[in-house]
Amino acid sequence: MTDPGRAAGVPSEGRGEGVTARRRIPLLLAVTGVAYALDLGSKLAVVAGLENRAPVRLIGSWLELQVMRNPGGAFGIASAMTIVLTIVATTVAVVIVRLSRKLYSAPWAVALGLLLGGALGNLTDRLFRSPGGFEGAVVDFISVSGFSVMNLADWAIFCGGVLIVVYSFLGWELDGTGRETGRERAETA
Repeated sequence: MTDPGRAAGVPSEGRGEGVTARRRIPLLLAVTGVAYALDLGSKLAVVAGLENRAPVRLIGSWLELQVMRNPGGAFGIASAMTIVLTIVATTVAVVIVRLSRKLYSAPWAVALGLLLGGALGNLTDRLFRSPGGFEGAVVDFISVSGFSVMNLADWAIFCGGVLIVVYSFLGWELDGTGRETGRERAETA
């Protein structure tokens, strides 16, 4: 029977299939770098061009570019706990770096890279934007009417999180293996 993880390009390891698995750290770093660069570049551009100006309508009043400084988390939650959010983002980054030692799955590298790039993007704001010192406000600028004002880091975190849930549900592991059925275990034994 075919391994579901293998069908999605997840390499198998240790199953006697002759497939040499390799770490996916370069892919993790590439996705992290792209997500981080897009977030940082977009924030620099909108602060320089749109801050203190009227919102720019993209799709009527449903989707606008509107610069806001958010000291809190998603949806403005925990705005009085900026330091805690900074610690959470730092912890996420450290955990992903530690997990990367076990990372042989390309799909997991993409998911974790999105999560890490997004966390680093918002962490950069917390560290270097006013008032600074772990209490900086995050630049949000993608305004969805009746929902929230977000940035590209938030989107990267959301997409990475969704992928992690999907991969976990499918039984795909960081090491590139997938959930085996009872019949597959009997065949390999």
